[in-house]
Amino acid sequence: MAIEPIPVADIQVPQEFARLRDLAYNLWWSWTPEARLLFSNIDAYLWGRYRNPVELLINIEPHHWDRLLNGGGNFMSQYRKVIRDFDRYMNPDEPTWFQQQYPEYKGDKIAYFSTEFGLHESLGIYCGGLGVLSGDHAKAASDLGIPFVGVGVLYRKGYFHQAIDLDGRQHHIYNNFDFYRLPLRPMHNAAGRDLVVTVDYPDRQVYARVWQLAVGRVQLYLLDTDILENDPGDRPMTSQLYVRGREMRLCQEIMLGIGGVRALQELKIQPAVWHMNEGHSAFQVVERMRAHLAEGMTWKEASEAIRVNTLFTTHTPVPAGNEAFEASLVEKYMRVFTDKMGVDVHQMLDLGKSYPEGGSQPFNLTAVGLRFSHYSNGVSKLHGEVANHMWHHLYPGAKPTDQNIKSVTNGVHITTWLGHDIRTIIEEALGTGWIGHEDDPEFWKGILKIRDKDLWAAHQSQKDRMIRLVRHRLVEQFARHGKGPDSIREMNRMLDPNVLTIGFARRFATYKRAGLIFRDYDRLRQIITNAEHPVQIVFSGKAHPADEPGQDLIRDIVTKAIYSDLKGYIFFVEDYDIRIARHLVQGVDVWMNTPRRPREASGTSGMKAAINGALNFSVSDGWWPEAHNGKNGWIIGSEHHIDNEDEQDYRDSTSLYDILQNQIIPLYYQNRTAGCPCEWVQWMKESMATIIPGFSAARMLQDYTRDAYMPTAQR
Repeated sequence: MAIEPIPVADIQVPQEFARLRDLAYNLWWSWTPEARLLFSNIDAYLWGRYRNPVELLINIEPHHWDRLLNGGGNFMSQYRKVIRDFDRYMNPDEPTWFQQQYPEYKGDKIAYFSTEFGLHESLGIYCGGLGVLSGDHAKAASDLGIPFVGVGVLYRKGYFHQAIDLDGRQHHIYNNFDFYRLPLRPMHNAAGRDLVVTVDYPDRQVYARVWQLAVGRVQLYLLDTDILENDPGDRPMTSQLYVRGREMRLCQEIMLGIGGVRALQELKIQPAVWHMNEGHSAFQVVERMRAHLAEGMTWKEASEAIRVNTLFTTHTPVPAGNEAFEASLVEKYMRVFTDKMGVDVHQMLDLGKSYPEGGSQPFNLTAVGLRFSHYSNGVSKLHGEVANHMWHHLYPGAKPTDQNIKSVTNGVHITTWLGHDIRTIIEEALGTGWIGHEDDPEFWKGILKIRDKDLWAAHQSQKDRMIRLVRHRLVEQFARHGKGPDSIREMNRMLDPNVLTIGFARRFATYKRAGLIFRDYDRLRQIITNAEHPVQIVFSGKAHPADEPGQDLIRDIVTKAIYSDLKGYIFFVEDYDIRIARHLVQGVDVWMNTPRRPREASGTSGMKAAINGALNFSVSDGWWPEAHNGKNGWIIGSEHHIDNEDEQDYRDSTSLYDILQNQIIPLYYQNRTAGCPCEWVQWMKESMATIIPGFSAARMLQDYTRDAYMPTAQR
């Protein structure tokens, strides 16, 4: 009997709507507006509360279905259409891009390991950009029909929820997920029992149950150690994403790498390609090495056997972002493997040295990934150059001009991040078949033909929706703080849809310089509080619980937003997640990004804003140098790096103020016809027409498939 997922939730629906179960357990609904509308039409209140179809269906009272069954057929017609679309999408005989490009391919799957997957706000097993990129990667692989499987961790508490107090301090709240109320299903073995894998740890074994998450045509398999078979000290191993304790973090990443390989073995999946997304999963090398040595290979032969079909993607040029552990701690956990392999533990530890020569060094997972991959890449052209320079010493004999680390620039899943109103305008102009043309620059030139007033009206509608969400979140926050009714009513009138609105939302790491815009406070105040041409700026983002400087940045911005004379112009929205991100990128006029160059590897949030017509206002870092053409946004500062950080901040902030005051604000407020800033709208069109085809996840997956996946699978 095949290994299969089992239904878990007690979902009672009439036979006429039986396929709602299939729909609820496939994340296809998360990027399909008609499917989300279908669930909302079952019960708008419950859908707004949960935004999770499994939880929705569990909580529907039986008598509620009578209204839908006897409602004149409207809901039934909608239901049947959505199910037809779903079945058409899932039909294995439906031609996909991959089948058309590689009709003769009969090989096995590409296995993609990532420590986080950001797919939807109801599944809080992500932190930020890396996870959302992984989620978009899986969705695009599904759309293109690529034979693809994901491996990750199912965190019982996920990443923390952020609460901001009246003093601007960030508080960390962890809630337990009930996996049986999420679109997840536990896998079971041929005997009908839960599929469980075991991983060796010092003096014990740790067990992990395997759960399945369906993402369109793609399956993700997630590991969960919070089960009765484990000792109470081991059950929290998969509790929190990016847990602060270094030893527990190491245990997590051993489970991801080694447990993930064993899960695929149990599932009878023999990958043609192993893709490590960042170093967190690098311990998969240990398990694959063990298996090859057990087959009789030498260490050198086993190393080459791993390297020949392995890819590695590095996502950060920031040293702290490259996961490393003390060698003594790694030795403690690796001895149980090396003793069984019959090799010296120090031979294993050498794999993680950042420098080939030298004594004891931390065990760096990026170094492991690079050493064991025949193809490695950064996530923008600039990042590829930086990564080559950063890790050049790992390639003995390489010339300075050699590109040992390639680049595949990130992209975003268009149908996930495109707002409803902008999508409607696109479909009126280009037709409903645009989804098959995400990577076609000629096709997207059709956006230039959209009437200015129509595009502006669509943008303003999305902006209104964003403002309503921000107001709602601020009212909730102020009510929790015990503010009086007058203060709360005032907050509910904040934000003006006719005012130029800038968005800044991301992880609050210090190198991203969230506070750069406040460097010259007086000049900023003069610019944004101008009575005729005001500016409002919406901030959102979390700092890691161990990142005190990042939390200080949040405190400083919140303090300015509540207590300074910038109140009413500066806003901070707490508990940044995919839902808040979706509203912000769909609603703001300008997306601002101010990292310290060249530390931003890519930065996909600006792409999400651009596809909705927002204009990027960014340092020339990450993806933006590839996209900027002088008519779709602005570059802050120059491309010249200055070692003196204070001088660099001064120059960049001065450039920021100059461009904001002399270019952005005039372009937004002047030359209006019937309320429509026609010249601004031309820039919006240029942004969408150039960035949608160049920076879609479909283009990204095609690049990976053409340059890495298929050459590797065919080796």
